[in-house]
Parts: sequence; C-alpha cells; structure tokens
Amino acid sequence: MAELVDAPDSKSGGATRESSSLSPGRKIIMKYCNQCGNDLEFKIPKGDNRDRYICSVCGYIQYENPKIVVGTVPMLGDQVMLCLRGIEPRINFWTLPAGFLENGESMADGAKRECEEEALITPNVQSMIAVVDVVHADQVHVFYRATINDENFGAGEESLDVKLYRLDEVPWDLIAFETVEIALKAQIEKEANDESPIYHTIQ
Repeated sequence: MAELVDAPDSKSGGATRESSSLSPGRKIIMKYCNQCGNDLEFKIPKGDNRDRYICSVCGYIQYENPKIVVGTVPMLGDQVMLCLRGIEPRINFWTLPAGFLENGESMADGAKRECEEEALITPNVQSMIAVVDVVHADQVHVFYRATINDENFGAGEESLDVKLYRLDEVPWDLIAFETVEIALKAQIEKEANDESPIYHTIQ
C-alpha cells in the first residue's frame, strides 16, 4: 500500500492502484468478478456517473468506497504517547496509535484496539478530536481524545518504541503523517471545555 502514504498502518487496501481520468481518486485494478469469477469491464453503469467494475456475465457492480482510519491522541497528564513506526510507510517516524477500522466494530472500539495493538495499553477513549478527509488516498481519518492511566505501555508488533512527549516537545520533524500533525495540533489548540472536533481536508 505504498501509495496510501497517509495511512497510519498498512494492513488494508493492498491492491495495485492507478489514476483514472474518468473518476475521482484512484481505482483498484480488478480482473475478475468476486461473485462468479468471470471477466470485468470498467465502464459507467446505467444511471451512474462514474466508471465502475462490472461483471460481463452476471452484471455485478463492484463499488469502491473510502476506507476509515481510526486512532487516539493518548494523554498522560500533559504528555502525549507516540509510537515509533516499525513498518512502512514511514518506518522510524513517530505516529499516534491508529489504523484501519475493521468490520463489526465501532470507530471508538477500533481506535482503542489500535492503541492496544501498537502500544500494549488500553486507553480511555473520549470524544472525537479531529476528522480528516484524505481525498488523494480515498480515506477518512478519525482521531479521539484519550487518556492512559500510567506508563505501563510498550512497543507492539508494528512499533519500534513508544514514548511520552510533552506537547511543547513533540518532534514535529519526525512525525510520520500530516493527519497525525493535525490531530496533535488539535490537542494543543483546543480549549479544555470545547468538545467539538475539528474538520480538515487533504486533497
């Protein structure tokens, strides 16, 4: 998933992608129908306005929709917990614990799970702090305010290290993704009594 450079993890969307002048964003290159196994055509279905993969035999239409990435801004007092990425993209850069939402879980539950997987600690998930449309990557990133109770965290399989940073000591030059910067700055800038999330778009 090398092209999806704003994705906090790389466990989803592994198909090759290419640009399409006929539809926004990029499309996953598919060859066979996942319903009957026959060849696909890439064209605009009747009543639609953009190209889709359509089975030449059974007529099944494969729709592509944005993926949801969920994460937390885990705070211990005035310190934020960051994870040093152990996987590409952006290995050896700092990130917030985040990743792709799985089927069958709420966004808050997915954000909690990602923190458990990447930092081996269960956060107290609170309200949303940032929602970012990552248009070029066909993703929506949702971050939650969160707290942790102690320093009993550690590096999960996708992390090389986990550390606490004061908000005025965040290593901005080593932050992995723009969406992580947005969430961190929202934590810094939002007043304590303002629970409304910020909304941002990255084209």
